[in-house]
Amino acid sequence: MGGQAALRVGGQALLVVGDVVTDIVVRHRGPLAPGTDTAAVVRTLPGGAGANVACWAAHQGYADVRLLGRVGADAAAWHERELTACGVRPHLVVDPEAPTGTVVCLVDTGAEAERTFLTDSGASVRLDAGDWSPSHLDGVARLHLSGYLLFPETGRALAGAALASARARGVPVSLDPASAGFLVELGVDRFLGLIDGVEVLLPSRDEACLLTGLPDPADAAAKLSRHVPLVVVKLGGAGALVAQEGEVLARVPAAPVVPRDTTGAGDAFTGAFLAVLLAGARIEDAVTAGCSAGATAVRHVGARPPRTP
Repeated sequence: MGGQAALRVGGQALLVVGDVVTDIVVRHRGPLAPGTDTAAVVRTLPGGAGANVACWAAHQGYADVRLLGRVGADAAAWHERELTACGVRPHLVVDPEAPTGTVVCLVDTGAEAERTFLTDSGASVRLDAGDWSPSHLDGVARLHLSGYLLFPETGRALAGAALASARARGVPVSLDPASAGFLVELGVDRFLGLIDGVEVLLPSRDEACLLTGLPDPADAAAKLSRHVPLVVVKLGGAGALVAQEGEVLARVPAAPVVPRDTTGAGDAFTGAFLAVLLAGARIEDAVTAGCSAGATAVRHVGARPPRTP
């Protein structure tokens, strides 16, 4: 369960819609050796950007966090147990054909703990409009969408249905773009058209710069905030910045930390940020909580919060 005191009682839920995958985390030092062996430490862990965000929000202490995702029958029970153990109420659609998505995370154990992802999305990208019901928003105070939903056609249909339902009920929506690589394939203009109605956008530095064509993340944040009311750009070890109405309003530093594995650090930021924001805190305080969660995330291997004994 989460390691903080509860921030909000039931009836004010955070609903996350997004991917649930199995992470194969491979930690190696130095370059890979093609054609032969490279010594590594390999672990199988639960992951997925949407699922990670939900778990970090619960870890921050938010009392009612829900997750809608799609998995294969091969790992459905395991993922449900892992999510429940983190304090999340999972609603997992079991795909009758596709296996659970799998991501191989290659983590260089050098100073930057840089990671590279090899992604087999499997069932995680087969969420579709038929998996959505407006009743999913019953008791929900905020809807958060993983950007991975926008890359396959079926996910775009679900995201559109969810956004329409949220608009009809007055439920604010946040979104994390999720992947600079997939954004290139989708196209910037198409992405920006798809997120019409989103209230909070939480891109990484690379995603913000890609979405605007601007090299400076502050300029990129300011430009994006003319399209989305609140933009929070995650800068990794440099912290985060906040922009509204075309202006950068705050820069929040990150806590100094020696990273072991940066997988899921952005998800940790997003989950903690949303939890604290929903509890009624100022935006700057929510960003500070996000930076703190990101620092916690990179100190251990895997994308989910550390378990308390």
